[in-house]
Amino acid sequence: MPVPLPTPEFDHPPRPMVQRVGAILWPSFFAAGVATSVFFAFIDPLELRDLTFPHLPLTRGAGYTIGFFTFWLATSSSSLFTWILLRPSSRFNGPKTGQ
Repeated sequence: MPVPLPTPEFDHPPRPMVQRVGAILWPSFFAAGVATSVFFAFIDPLELRDLTFPHLPLTRGAGYTIGFFTFWLATSSSSLFTWILLRPSSRFNGPKTGQ
């Protein structure tokens, strides 16, 4: 009769909040920078403004800034959802009791 292996109660202690937030925001910052560079290499912010919100007095610099933060929001959302999906189930199910 095989002897069951002991199961650990938790895989590792929770990471500090600053480490968790940094793991989400830092890679998404770089991805947003690349996305902004590629997007605005082909699209002029002033032409985009004229097509979408012609009544707003936005400058080219403001268009780049809004574009970067929009890309950063999108990429950080993606990183956040990945982090949520990869968390160990032991954090939610609690320690296993006798079977």
